[in-house]
Amino acid sequence: MNTRRPEISVVVPAYQEEELIGTTIPHFIESLSKQRRSFELIVANDGSRDRTGEILDELAADEPRLRVIHFARNFGQTAALMAGFWAARAPVIVPLDADGQNEPDDIEMLADKLDDGYDVVSGWRKDRKDTWLRTNVSRVANRLIGWRTGVKLHDYGCTLKAYRAHTIRDARLFGEMHRFIPVFTSMHGARICEVVTRHHPRIAGTSKYGYSRIIKVALDLVLVRMLQKYRTKPIHFFGKITQWAWLGTLACFVFALCNAIYSLDPWAAFWGKAPLIGTILFVLGFIAIMSGLVAELVMRSGFEFNAGRYWDELRRVNFDHRDQVVESRSLPIETVQPGGKEQPLGKPVNR
Repeated sequence: MNTRRPEISVVVPAYQEEELIGTTIPHFIESLSKQRRSFELIVANDGSRDRTGEILDELAADEPRLRVIHFARNFGQTAALMAGFWAARAPVIVPLDADGQNEPDDIEMLADKLDDGYDVVSGWRKDRKDTWLRTNVSRVANRLIGWRTGVKLHDYGCTLKAYRAHTIRDARLFGEMHRFIPVFTSMHGARICEVVTRHHPRIAGTSKYGYSRIIKVALDLVLVRMLQKYRTKPIHFFGKITQWAWLGTLACFVFALCNAIYSLDPWAAFWGKAPLIGTILFVLGFIAIMSGLVAELVMRSGFEFNAGRYWDELRRVNFDHRDQVVESRSLPIETVQPGGKEQPLGKPVNR
């Protein structure tokens, strides 16, 4: 196996792409081979139940630069990207969709732009080849994300981006957070720019991006905004709720007391609505501060738990033992060397 460190790691998440994967992966390899930088192509098979995994194994048997990670089941695109990022050896990491809609020839342009002093170069599908509805919904979402996060990009949904490896290798992303990677890198001071990239229509297979993701993205945006401001101190967020709730409590009881004094009826202070509202606000403030303490504990536990890894890998292809920096939580991982020989990596580690 070639142990030389590549100059670019291209990470491709794949799920149920048997109709395309046999042509897109060879096309990616052919395109990357013509570019100036040496490369490795890491495909994370996200628990596909069709022939995607089988086709990838066949391709990897003849191409040592193609490295495959097979998941035990479907964990989602974010997990697939994270697995690829962590396995990447190059100083530059470029994610790329498996459906062939992004142009792999643009990777060299993005990597060249990094040399101008940027840490992240984001692709912009300016002439997007998707339906009118999907394109315009995405445009609105991009503007909303840019407005709320302060990181203004035309195309958050474009997978094709170039990252300096140190900006994302330690990322801990969950859910649908992969589209917010530029926001997370900006939180650590990354310099970001955007370049126009080519886009092609999907010619086979089925898109995995349904309109049901709109709600998920909206909810994740709320979480990302909170992480931007309170990532290491969530109790400050809940503390603000407590502050205003208890100020409301004080105001209600002051109002009730003044009402009792001016009406010359002391029972008015206890039987009016103001004390009830004040009590509710006090309880709300108490719950908020307790939630903040729980969030602090969860955050600190999350940093410790399994180094942020939440997916299970079934096996790896074209990896050697020195590349096995990730341990399985519930399944033994097998590594497949060129030629098809499988070697178990040992017992799973329970944390």
